[in-house]
Amino acid sequence: MPFCLRSAAAEVGADVRLLAAPFDPAAEFAAFAAAQEAAGGVVSFLGQVRAGGGVETLELRHYEPLTLPGMRALAGDALQRWPLDGLLVIHRSGLMLPGEPIVLVVAAARHRRDAFAAAEFAMDHLKSESWFWKREKAGGVWNWIEPRPVDFEDARRWNG
Repeated sequence: MPFCLRSAAAEVGADVRLLAAPFDPAAEFAAFAAAQEAAGGVVSFLGQVRAGGGVETLELRHYEPLTLPGMRALAGDALQRWPLDGLLVIHRSGLMLPGEPIVLVVAAARHRRDAFAAAEFAMDHLKSESWFWKREKAGGVWNWIEPRPVDFEDARRWNG
């Protein structure tokens, strides 16, 4: 069920989903954008499992009592910071193969700068402060992946 906040201008909602199965980013984007008739800009980011480098599989694990509520709180924060017409956040968990989508963030706003900023804000926080543990399998060996220092720097820039 979508998480919604009331905006001063109108009711604006965030559709936040945590999925264990693959999703179609193009279909999700098209449906979201079609519902945003008043928006002047619809901005998206798609994260996918990198091909190459010997990566065979990526696994994302999460702690259910924190993950979806945390994602909803992040969406609520974005809705409070920018005048958005809508926000879509879809994140996968489980095992994924190279080329499969991991995360889709789509922000709609009357002005493009607000849509760009909200999408970037959401991704910076999902990348560094998320409720997921990530590991990848390469050469038959599993290795845990930690956020990089630059990921934390990206998220900190929104604190000011």
